[in-house]
Amino acid sequence: MTLKVLVVEDDAEIRGLLRSSLMAEGFEVTTAVSVSEATALLKHDPPDLIVLDLGLPDGDGAALIRDVRRQSALPIVVASARNEQGGKIALLDAGADDYLVKPFSVDELLARIRVALRHRGSTLQPALRHIQRDGLTIDLESRRVNRDGSPVHLTPTEFELLARLVRSGGRIVTHRQLLADVWGAEHVDDTHYLRLYMAQLRAKLERSPSEPQFLLTEIGVGYRFAVD
Repeated sequence: MTLKVLVVEDDAEIRGLLRSSLMAEGFEVTTAVSVSEATALLKHDPPDLIVLDLGLPDGDGAALIRDVRRQSALPIVVASARNEQGGKIALLDAGADDYLVKPFSVDELLARIRVALRHRGSTLQPALRHIQRDGLTIDLESRRVNRDGSPVHLTPTEFELLARLVRSGGRIVTHRQLLADVWGAEHVDDTHYLRLYMAQLRAKLERSPSEPQFLLTEIGVGYRFAVD
């Protein structure tokens, strides 16, 4: 099962880094830039874990922790520039599962997330990064794709679309998820992008693009990458 993380962070650069890093580890990621936006997402699209900044434009993230804790045991990892010992202890007492002080490494954040999920009975499965099947080799870490021993050139967008599907490990990714993750939330209705780029990917990777064996369509829902 793909686990969903809500990143609440108003700094665009940090938010983008966290989003791309968590997606690379196999998470589905949604983002919010304020307490009010996070509250709406928690109500209508609840995640499995929250990564939370404290200094938000419309309030303090501490209030969000208290609101969440009144309703659920959802794991919360605070990621903040604030380094006061008393403040950290107060937030942990209020219900935060962990507290990281900025700047921190992505590896440290991932380790804290794994611990928080484990304490709630969830286990993060490692994201699929390498596939070798029927003459097709995909290595996401090196960003290399080969077909029958020959390198395949993919545009950056084609590669990001392929990587998003591969990391899902055979699970369906909806049209809206793909559009949001590859092109951005403002493009979730632009399904013609998907049709165009999926056709291009199939032309480059499939032996018979009209009868794909890797890039499969789930009619009316989305796409998935067949891993076996």
